[in-house]
Parts: sequence; structure tokens; C-alpha cells
Amino acid sequence: MRKIAANAVRQPANLSIDSQLMAEAKGLNVNVSRAAEAGIAEAVAAEKTRLWKLENRATMDAWNDYVEKHGIPLAEHRHF
Repeated sequence: MRKIAANAVRQPANLSIDSQLMAEAKGLNVNVSRAAEAGIAEAVAAEKTRLWKLENRATMDAWNDYVEKHGIPLAEHRHF
């Protein structure tokens, strides 16, 4: 996951958050801005991963087919 720099330039944003969740977060002294930022970073990373898998599906399928038909390259050199 991408590490969020403490000194990164921050941009103000308006968010709508469940009022009960917000009250609970404030009651627990959760830094809501940082928690939201971490959640957004996680969602961005997950979407990048999903898109990478979609873009590379044909290559992964071709490699899996090759291994299924021919075995792992250089398998005779494996000692495990």
C-alpha cells in the first residue's frame, strides 16, 4: 500500500459521513481527515490492482496455459 507522506500538500474536501460514525470517531479521538485519507488511499490501490489484472489478463492466461502444457521453465534445476 502507498505510504502517505506526513508533509504532503493537503487539499480541502467536503465529505458526507454517517453522523453516528462521525460522533463515534470524535469520541475516540480518531483523526478523521487522516482516517479518510488512508481509506481513500486503500481504495485507490485496490482499484489500480483491479485494473492491472484486467489489462494483463490475456498475458497471465497465456502464461498459465504455457505452464500447464510445458511445465515450469527450468524445472529440472529446482532443488525443492
